[in-house]
Amino acid sequence: MKQQRRTSLKDLAQQLGVSIATVSRALHGSPEIGQQMQQRAQALAKALNYRPNPFAQSLRKEAPKVIGVVVPNLVTHYYASVLDGIEAEATRAGYSVISANSHESREAEARIVDNFNSLHVEGIIACIAQDTTTYEHFEEIRRMGIPLVFFGRTCLTDTFSTVTANGDEAAQQATQHLIDTGSRRIAFIGGPQHLDMVRRRKHGYLEALRENRIPIDREIVVCDRIDYDVALANTLQLLQRNNPPDAILAFNDIITFAAFTAIKQLGLSIPQDVALIGFTDDEHACYVTPQLSAIVDQSALMGQRACQLLLRHIGGDQHIYREIVPQQLVIRQTSAKQS
Repeated sequence: MKQQRRTSLKDLAQQLGVSIATVSRALHGSPEIGQQMQQRAQALAKALNYRPNPFAQSLRKEAPKVIGVVVPNLVTHYYASVLDGIEAEATRAGYSVISANSHESREAEARIVDNFNSLHVEGIIACIAQDTTTYEHFEEIRRMGIPLVFFGRTCLTDTFSTVTANGDEAAQQATQHLIDTGSRRIAFIGGPQHLDMVRRRKHGYLEALRENRIPIDREIVVCDRIDYDVALANTLQLLQRNNPPDAILAFNDIITFAAFTAIKQLGLSIPQDVALIGFTDDEHACYVTPQLSAIVDQSALMGQRACQLLLRHIGGDQHIYREIVPQQLVIRQTSAKQS
């Protein structure tokens, strides 16, 4: 005889069309949940013979205070370093950290946020996925009164505090350096244009061209998916044009190393044929030959600042903060055509 699977909170949530956190609160008679929803949830729980797990509940009562962190790509140095900063700050304040990887998927991101809800985390720190163009899952967090802080890529900035870098200024400075050292036809390879981080960096690049009265050629401004293979193909296509760029400003580490590989594959010299500056971490920029000129985030500091803001909100501070952590342009061997 096939054993019947126990009914879970997730099963109830799916049938009711609400989040796991909402069902949990409804079953516990939370005043945040309307009377009608409480009655529906309790009736369905009885009909499906739902029984809470007392062992899990006892663990939750004794569990340490927890912060949830959601990032788009945990294997990159940038996000790992941000997480280090968050964990260091959280530990000092007596909190534990749970991190989860959205893999650049809006669907996965929403599921993670809902899971954090059901775990009753004290607050959430998030960097949105490149596929995220609608924000209902974050709006639900606001309605539930759960503190949330965005870093890097942000949204709903009138509602939530943010910690970002000065990507516009850094991109302008990097593009100016390329111009000052002999480059004239500078391409920008970025990510999806709905991301505020992409818009900031692209804006700085365009401002440098305008200030130097260099015509803007939209054919060499490529904003596509943040994906190594996509960036590699786009760079190869750019460099095989009749009038190819003589320099590239790359949006992030994935795109930077894809561009670096494409230049090498075509047998071109860096920086003599194609100069290159990328937004990437300082450590990996030194591992290639020639060593990369790079715009470097203070990523651990960004994590610390995001956690500090979240802890303020957990403590009751309702002010919306917009903090900026400066980036640093580090000149090495890939950017200057002139000695």
